[in-house]
Amino acid sequence: MKVARGTIANELRERLKEAVQKNGAEGLLFSGGLDTSILAILNPKLKAITVSLESFGRDIPYAELVARNLKLNHYQRKVSIDEAIDSIPDVIRILKSFDPALPNDLVIYFGLKQAKEMGIAEVMTGEGSDELFAGYDFMRNIQDLNEYLRRIAKTMSFSSNRLGDFFAIKIKQPFLDKEFLDFSLRLPLKLKIKEEKGNLWGKWILRQAFEKMLPAKIIWQNKRPLEKGSGMTKIREIISEKISDEEFEEAKRSSSIKFINKEHFYYYKIYMKEIGRIPKPKMEQKACPGCGAGMDIGAFHCKVCGNVEPLTPPRC
Repeated sequence: MKVARGTIANELRERLKEAVQKNGAEGLLFSGGLDTSILAILNPKLKAITVSLESFGRDIPYAELVARNLKLNHYQRKVSIDEAIDSIPDVIRILKSFDPALPNDLVIYFGLKQAKEMGIAEVMTGEGSDELFAGYDFMRNIQDLNEYLRRIAKTMSFSSNRLGDFFAIKIKQPFLDKEFLDFSLRLPLKLKIKEEKGNLWGKWILRQAFEKMLPAKIIWQNKRPLEKGSGMTKIREIISEKISDEEFEEAKRSSSIKFINKEHFYYYKIYMKEIGRIPKPKMEQKACPGCGAGMDIGAFHCKVCGNVEPLTPPRC
């Protein structure tokens, strides 16, 4: 622990600071989570934008706490339920996808829309941190986690880049800076997943590196997916009620698409109206088992339907 705190943690701070400087931006998509709070520390002049669905969001208290401590220029974009649902076709048209993760994409869409209205041309995000520092709980059950992290580091992509192109906003991702990414992959797993204060934590070394610079409530918080932190999870419930049991059962019988749930089918219907077809695999691609769309050979996530192929079996 002394080595991690005294040497590796210091190096991590310096390397991430350099990555932030190299990937400078005026705006920050800011949840008040660990990753975006660290980025705010390293560049407190950023204009931080937090998105929430009406009063359903959980991020606001965390974001406000960090904003007060760092004296950030903090902007809150509250989205109504009707506004969120009305924007789903726009997001599907931009991303050309009916991935069930769309509520996450809605958060980014409204954050970038707010940035555009503010005249911000470059926006920073905390993307990549969870993937590189084992921030997701499911990663603890992966048999060869090092290999998993190396593989997703080569194939991961984020909808923020395509949404940024739509709004003519350049997306900056310091955690994915080549030098910092290579450094993070060299860190031992025992520094990424470790017990602290009676709990098992992902991103342990990242928490240690910035422990003295942020309130404990921010450092030792659990992962909140964008949709939950923003409250966009509520959209799932509302959308599912728009599809009857009979319509969903008929869709599963008559379609070759592997629909996960009613919400997935709802997005598919909009996709077919806005896009019209599912792209077939090219010569150098494989077919997605969920929808038949083309996927790169090394990929395990279909960008069209959201199907995810398992990399390695979990431990028994």
